[in-house]
This record gives sequence, C-alpha cells and structure tokens, in this order.
Amino acid sequence: MPAGGYSLRATVIESLLTAKRPDVPPRVVLRNTAAVILPLAVGLATGYPAVGLGVAAGALDTMFSDQPGPYRQRMWQLFLASLAAALASVLGFLIGDQLLPMLVATAAFGFFGGMLVVFGTDIARVGMTSMILLVVTAASPTSLAGALSGAGLIFAGGLLLALFSVAAWPLQRYRPERHALSEVYRGLASLARQQAHDDADVPALTVAMTTLQHTLLGRHHARGRAMEAFRVLLEIAERIRLELIAMAELRASPGVHAMFRGDAARVLAAIADALEAGESPRQAERALQTLQASENALLGRGGSGEGLAAHIHALSGQLAAAVRNANWAGSRGELRASAAETPLPAALRADSALSTLRANLTPRSVAFRHAVRSALCLSAALLVARKLALPHGYWLPMTAAIVLRPDFGATFNFGFLRVVGTVLGLVLTTALLHVTPHDPWAHLAVMAVLCMAFRYLANAHYGVAVAALTGTVVILLSFEGVNSSAAVADRVLNTALGSGMALLAYVLWPTWERGRARAALADMLDAYAGYLQSLSRPDRRDAHREARTAARTARTNAQASLDRMRAEPATPSHLMDLASTLFANGNRLARTAMTLEAVIDDHDNLPETTEIAAFVEHVASALHLVANALRDHQAPTTLPDLRALQRSLASLLSMAEDRRAAELLDRLSDRLVDNVNTLAHIVERGAREKAATVA
Repeated sequence: MPAGGYSLRATVIESLLTAKRPDVPPRVVLRNTAAVILPLAVGLATGYPAVGLGVAAGALDTMFSDQPGPYRQRMWQLFLASLAAALASVLGFLIGDQLLPMLVATAAFGFFGGMLVVFGTDIARVGMTSMILLVVTAASPTSLAGALSGAGLIFAGGLLLALFSVAAWPLQRYRPERHALSEVYRGLASLARQQAHDDADVPALTVAMTTLQHTLLGRHHARGRAMEAFRVLLEIAERIRLELIAMAELRASPGVHAMFRGDAARVLAAIADALEAGESPRQAERALQTLQASENALLGRGGSGEGLAAHIHALSGQLAAAVRNANWAGSRGELRASAAETPLPAALRADSALSTLRANLTPRSVAFRHAVRSALCLSAALLVARKLALPHGYWLPMTAAIVLRPDFGATFNFGFLRVVGTVLGLVLTTALLHVTPHDPWAHLAVMAVLCMAFRYLANAHYGVAVAALTGTVVILLSFEGVNSSAAVADRVLNTALGSGMALLAYVLWPTWERGRARAALADMLDAYAGYLQSLSRPDRRDAHREARTAARTARTNAQASLDRMRAEPATPSHLMDLASTLFANGNRLARTAMTLEAVIDDHDNLPETTEIAAFVEHVASALHLVANALRDHQAPTTLPDLRALQRSLASLLSMAEDRRAAELLDRLSDRLVDNVNTLAHIVERGAREKAATVA
C-alpha cells in the first residue's frame, strides 16, 4: 500500500463511523415509501395481501431508479428498471427449481448487469435489481400462469413508483447549482466593470466561488450534461477572473481596456440572468456578438498593446465558452443538448449506448472485467447455496449481487457494512415487533418508518441503511407468512458468505483507486489526442472509427475510476475536485471532436484542408503534453501557442468560398483551443496543489 495509505483496521473503523450528508429530498423519500406501502395497505384492506405484496416488492426493487435527471431520461430509466425486474422474475419463477438453467441465467444476468456500469451508478442499479429478483423468485418456482402474474405485479409496482415520480416532478431542477453559478457570474460582471482592483474589492465573489465549489463538488449529485456544464462553467469562471485581474495589472490602452471590460461585464451579467432563470442565454449571445465586433474593431485599429491583445483574445474565447455552456445548464439545458446532438449520426452521439457497450467488450475495459466477475460470483454463490441446501439460501447470491462493486475498496466497505447492517437490522426488527401490537397495521407502520429510513440514508451510511432495509424486507415477508423472528442465524450466515464471496473476487487487486485515477484520466486525454490525430487525416475514415472506439473505452474507464475513487474512504478533496473537473472538461473536448468528425464526413472538400489538418495535429500534440504532465504530476510546459495558430487559421478561413463550412470550422477550432487550454490550466493548478500538499 502506498505511503500515507490506510490500514485495514483504520478502514473498518472509518467505514463504521463515517457518514455523508443525506442528499435525498424528503419528497423523494415520501413518494418512494408511498409506492411501497400503499399497495400493501390496499391489499390488506381488500383481502388480497398477496397482490399488494407483489406490487410493493416491485416498487421496493426499482426504488433507486428514481434519480435526478431530465424528465424523459428519468422516465425511461424507471420503465427499463421495471421491465428488467419483470423479465428476471418470470425467468426465476419458471426455472428456479432447475440448477443448470439457473446457473446459465445467473451467468447471463451477472455479465450483462455488470456491463451496465459503463452508464453510471444509476443504470448499474437496474442490472443489480434484475440479478436480485432472479435469485429471489427462483426460491419460489411456479407455473407459467403464476410466473406471468407474479412478474406482472412486480412490473406494476415499478410503474406505480414511476407514476408517483411523475406526479411529484418539480418544475425547477438544479436550482441551487444555477443560483450559485449566477452569483459567481454576477460577481465577475462586477469585477469586469472595475478598472483597478484587488481581491478585497469584491469579497462577495470569493465567497460565491467558495459556495459554488461546495455546491458542485462537495456533495453527491447526479451526473449528466447539466452537471458537466455546471463544472465547466465553474472552471471558466476561474479563468475569466484571472484574465480580468491580469488585464487590470497591464494598465495599457485605457480606452480599449475600459470599452472591452464594459462589453465583457454585459456578457457576464446576461449569463447570470440566464442561469438564474434557467433559460437559454439569448441575451448573452447578443452581448457576445457585440463584444466580438468590438474586439475586431478595437484590435484592428492598433495601439492596444500586444499583451493586452492576447488577454482580450483569451477572455473573448472564455466568454464564448461560458455562453455555450450556459445553454446546457439546467434540466431544460439538458433537453437542448439532446436536441443539438440529434442531427449527428448515431455513432457520433455522446449517448450512443450500443457504441459504448461495443467499445467496452474488451478485457482492457474495467466494465468488462467487472461483468465477468459478476457472472462468476453470482453463479458460484447460487451453486454453493443449492449444493449445501442452505436454509433461505437465496440470501447468499442476493448479497453477492448487492455487495459486488467494480473495485476492491467499495466491495470491502459494502460487504463489511452489509454484514453489520444485517445483524443490526434483524435485532432492531425483532425488538420493534416485540414492543408493537401484534397487528398487521402496526407492522405496516413500522415498515413505513424503516423504508423511509432506508431510502433517506442509503447514500449517507450504507450500514445503517442496510439495517433499515433488512427490517423492511423481514416485515414484508411476514405478510407472506414467513415468521419474522425465525431463521435469523441463517440470514446472517448467508449474508456473511455472500459478502465474503464478493470480496474474494478482488483479493488479487487490493489497490486504492486514488493511486490510479491520474493514470486513467491521462489515458483518456491521450485517447482523445489520438482521436484528434486521426481526424487530421480526413481521408482515413476507418481510422476515425477505431480511434473513436478507443476514446470511448478510455472515457468509460476514467468514469469508472472516478466512481471508484469517490467510493473510497478519505480520498483527498483536491484530487477529487481535480478528477471531476478534468473529466467534465474532457467531455467537452470529446464532443467538439465528434462534431468535427461529422463536419469532415459531410464535406468532401473542406476549405483549407492542409492548414486544418496541421492545426488539429498541433492541438493533438498539445493534448498529449497535457496528458503526460498529468501522469507525471507536473505542470504542462512547452505547449504550442494554440490561440495564435487558431487566429492564423481563422484568417485563412475568412477568405474561403464555402462560407458556411469556413465559419463552422472557425468555431470548432476556437472551441478546441479553449478545451485544451482549459485542461492545461486544470493540470497546472493540480500540480501546484500537489506540491503545496507535499511541502
């Protein structure tokens, strides 16, 4: 273990004592609990408890698919989770008493469920749910009619939860993030209006940026296009602040300086208004056009000073990037982003699921290795339970499916906490049922409290959440006639065995992800650079496709590394911030590159083809240097002046006959420069923070 690492005992203690701040809104807790409790209550009241039990089980199993995100994405995810639960249930009910077919089924569900980690934690839960229901329903094999009716009830439970989610859908999403960003950009507008200043002149800006850091990076929020845009806007805000300070210190060409800063202040204020309202930044776009016209007029007259001109060009590019990303911020921004990518070919869309899966079907992929482990571990757990004829043996493969994660650290923590939580939950439930009246409605009330606790605390402290979940499941099964106080030892034994089998899959790889995250991110940047290098040869279309596939694999591995590092105890906050910001800005570059490929595919004869190829090659080389610097914990050096190269290319493109293609290439080249320079800035800042930490 590297120096400064944590001992096993320290990790165990920290897992028990460390809790995160719960990040589930109370309205989500209430509607999810209602979707579980109400069907069971209706079933008890009408004399059909088995029907209510099936619907409640379906809602409980799909509960964690009710996650933040765009409306259509969220509904689609809930539907897929319900459908996967129903299909797994049908199969389990039908072949549960046949060992060999069940082993084949667990291997298949384990592999494909494990592969879903490429789409993030929320989608991966769909795979985990299908594995759980497969082994749980296999304990109660039945006829085709029984299987279809049971699976139908489980599917109905998932749809009921989706219906509750729609009914409670908030009209304004991402309000805290948008308002925090709005405060920062208002502070920057105030800063731009000042001709001479220091940090003491704008204390509100410093406070706002600190608040924004905590809002975006210090809590557990959803991933997605909006969150990427928020993080990118934060990074751009920091660079704008540095440029404004540098311009003020030059004290050159006061007239030009004042006019340009006034235009910049109007752009920044318009961005702040758009972020606060959650609207498209149309006013900011108009203000940006005015600023760019002033830039051309002011610099065209000369006398502005070479240093000031360089800062004006850089600030203009950063403001353009801020306006672009403000258009993607918020829930409506995510819908605009989806619509903007729709015209692209399917293979060039950032959310192409089939392309992402295909790119990860290789042993080099973290997701592929996790899928293989899931398949083997789930099948082995089922085989052990059946061969040893363990009472309530389905708890063993169920535990293995829940505990297994794509890394050793998370699997160890989840396994340990699951055993502790299960024991605590069984003891707690036994005590609660002992002191409450022996009445179904009293038990239902206790179950509602435990279900709410589980949903609210699942991301805060897994051990406590498992205790609540165990109690919820025990009471749920009691309505089916399973004695709540019986088989306590069997459940504990199966839970311990399942956790141990999941942990065994990682005995050979007991390393902390924080020691590998930089390498994974550097590999991602190198893969993006390779993709750009392939685009510098427009005629080699096969090379484009191969490089894009490699970039997708590297991106997925980096995402998996980021997720694993987030789950590890005591990950340094500066490293987490660095990794998250690099990943978000890397996604910006990848989308720019895919759009460039689409332009190349749509035009047989691009204007200034040779010059464009040379420029893209320079960008790729600079990106390789940034990746190497990240890997070596160093600041990037000897980078080419990409902004000067882009201005030269823009001059050539301004004389091209194909004006539409030339203007598009001009914008894309500007975005590439902004992307790479931002990444270089982030890596340089990370190197400084690393050096300060060591010192």
